[in-house]
Amino acid sequence: MPGDLHDSETSSTVDRYLETIYCVAGEGEVVRPSRLAQWLGVSAPTVSDAVQRLERDGWVTIARDRSVQLTANGHAKASSIVRRHRILERWLTDTLGFDWAAADEEADRLSSVISDDVIERIDESIGAPLTCPHGNPIPGRTPAYGHLTTLADLTPGATAIVRRISEVAEHEARALLLSLHEIGITEGSHLVVSKEIALESQLIVEINERSLSLPAASAKWIWVEAVEDASKDAEVERVEI
Repeated sequence: MPGDLHDSETSSTVDRYLETIYCVAGEGEVVRPSRLAQWLGVSAPTVSDAVQRLERDGWVTIARDRSVQLTANGHAKASSIVRRHRILERWLTDTLGFDWAAADEEADRLSSVISDDVIERIDESIGAPLTCPHGNPIPGRTPAYGHLTTLADLTPGATAIVRRISEVAEHEARALLLSLHEIGITEGSHLVVSKEIALESQLIVEINERSLSLPAASAKWIWVEAVEDASKDAEVERVEI
């Protein structure tokens, strides 16, 4: 776990904090020390000390409300870290056949030990993809999708295309990634929000000629692009995840 930024793991510790700040901010959250502590699994005093050192070294700024933002240098470094991770994830899934959750874990292990030259060659070999397997943009590239909303915010009968799975799910709900992969919900999947009444904590969607009952908490991590036609007449099979 991250600790003193002066120890032998200084570089990897800085990288972990910068990547975390980048990803949390990318989900529209205000980055606060308590959120960093939760994400990284460390104590509040550890985060407080680390963030102060990051500020001292020019990687972040700390506002009066204690929120944390990357500086220009911090954003550039964080973008590079995230780019490497997402390119590796795409290679691991598309070329080597890893499932989403396993690819995320392996990319964590490989990112710090593979040279920039190898990353560039991997990127070129897989066609310079715009996103990671979960649809999150590779820094420096713009995905070809429009305005996104969470699946949880769609109205009954709405139809949509799955565009990305939140970084929060990648980090905090890897079991969800595996479940979505197994039932065929991927970037580009079409789904319809069922008009069938579900429990308040559940959302029923129809995809791949099946009806899926999703926890509402999971639905908020699935970002979709709404489309016009909301009709779907096929008979469906109920599956719960």
